Amino acid sequence: MASLRHERRIAADADTVWSVITRPESIVEWFPGVVSCAIEGSVRTITLATGLEMPEEILVNDALQRRFAYRITSPLYRFHFATIDVIALGEKDSLCVYSTSAEPDTLALLIAGGTVGALEQIKIFAEAREQE
Repeated sequence: MASLRHERRIAADADTVWSVITRPESIVEWFPGVVSCAIEGSVRTITLATGLEMPEEILVNDALQRRFAYRITSPLYRFHFATIDVIALGEKDSLCVYSTSAEPDTLALLIAGGTVGALEQIKIFAEAREQE
């Protein structure tokens, strides 16, 4: 099983960063290649630019801890678990950490590229909101 973690320091308050992530449907705005998403209860189904639909189970959306956790339930994966954590470092200074564990390993590596792009978009959105 491959486990990957990427992080990005963001010049924004942790609550501002969290506001970018907390709405499950907002993934369309900040995760590269996701073109649409539907929410039904705790299931989020994303559609990729390739047309592939990927169902995900939302496990945690905790505003107090600023933690969002989900697992991809598509049969492409034997196992998948991901978390996004927002950690306050100071005033207008946060760390956003995106961690993923998955099997098969090759699919984890594909997701890793997306998480790097996602963190960059989260940073752009949060820092822009901080300026408003």
